[in-house]
Amino acid sequence: MSVTDIPSNFSLLMVDDEPAVISSLRRVFFDDDYDLHSAESGEDALEIMGKARIDAALVDLKMPGMDGFALLREMKKASPALMVIMLTGHGGIKEAVEAIKLGADDFLEKPFSPEGLRARVAQLQNIWELRNENRVLRDKIESQFGFDSLVGNSTAMLRLKETIAHIGPADTSVLIQGETGTGKELVAKAIHYHSLRSEKSFVPVDCAAISETVIESELFGHLKGAFTGAHISTLGLIRSADKGTLFLDEVGELSPAIQAKLLRTIQEREVRPVGSSKSYPVDVRILAATNRDLTEEITLGNFREDLFYRLNVVAINVLPLRDRREDIPLLANYFAKRFATDFSPVEDISQEALNCLENHKWPGNIRELENVLRRAVALGKGQTIMPEDLPSNIYLSPQGPSKGDIRPSGDSLAAYEEAAIENALGKSGQNRKRAAEVLGIGEATLYRKIKKYGISG
Repeated sequence: MSVTDIPSNFSLLMVDDEPAVISSLRRVFFDDDYDLHSAESGEDALEIMGKARIDAALVDLKMPGMDGFALLREMKKASPALMVIMLTGHGGIKEAVEAIKLGADDFLEKPFSPEGLRARVAQLQNIWELRNENRVLRDKIESQFGFDSLVGNSTAMLRLKETIAHIGPADTSVLIQGETGTGKELVAKAIHYHSLRSEKSFVPVDCAAISETVIESELFGHLKGAFTGAHISTLGLIRSADKGTLFLDEVGELSPAIQAKLLRTIQEREVRPVGSSKSYPVDVRILAATNRDLTEEITLGNFREDLFYRLNVVAINVLPLRDRREDIPLLANYFAKRFATDFSPVEDISQEALNCLENHKWPGNIRELENVLRRAVALGKGQTIMPEDLPSNIYLSPQGPSKGDIRPSGDSLAAYEEAAIENALGKSGQNRKRAAEVLGIGEATLYRKIKKYGISG
């Protein structure tokens, strides 16, 4: 259930074979903001449950045909979370015990006071509200920091998820390596979520985005008056992550001076703010990410070898999207649903469009795919994303021969021409206009050649 799926009102079903009792119950809850439903038989009650969401029910025990116990059994089969209060004018301890065994939440004997019944139903409403709040909170956490954001069922993704689940509780430093746009921060968040520090802060630092003149005070904090403009003292991002996780994105961009100070912080487990002679203890787990080859940077003298070994206790390599193409349809559909709004008619992606997406090289990886789908949903005119809703560089993606390319049947010019046409049609999702653009010929010429070679498509 997402936030938008939260039901607005508590729904109550009242079941009694006497219309006068139903009228009395409706008067009891007249001033309450409930969605009220009523039925005069067990069969009618089950029919209502099949059409509407019911959160709680008041069920009469003695009814002709299907009695309250039989109805309770069927109700709990259909909706195990349904809360039920049994009502009876002929009950006793034996019936009450039986009702509770069958899953009822309470058993009230008639006559009962309206105030007492309202109070008991109000308690059920509170339970319902807490369940919804917990469900929404759990969904929010899982969608942001669990595996829901790491979309993909390829072998590479399944291994990555297994590694994250394994190293999450280990509390060791992790170096996440991968090209720009592969989702390294999502991996870091998932590690934090699966760690023993998950209830504490996750503090991301984009080392490439903070200028060298201020990154020291941003990371380590500073005292008031430590430099011009330091009007107040600050903790710094490292101390802000105390007891939690510090994520250093693009750690390879740090200067040698900052690398040295970071190494000392890791070794001594303490932070010395700028302008201070005092150090402060800090307990953080460090996750770092880079799109550089740090071993090469060490050789070039740009990165400290001792810091590298401190960060690289466990290494994770996040594959580029082109190396896990089987995940592209899942990712594309995920983004299409995520960006869907009331203002866009888009609900689905055509197979032809998916073919175009799978054939693209994706130099920008998942971030590029995300932006392409955001654009397609925003500009799409129909319910289904078609190849023409994608940027031209996607559906006309220049590639060399790929695994699925058809090879010429011989060495003749005609054989090469026929293979080129079939490959262009495949890469353009069988869109002849785009295939003609790929081949650099007119549509009429393409039609004639398709007919000439008897190509289907």
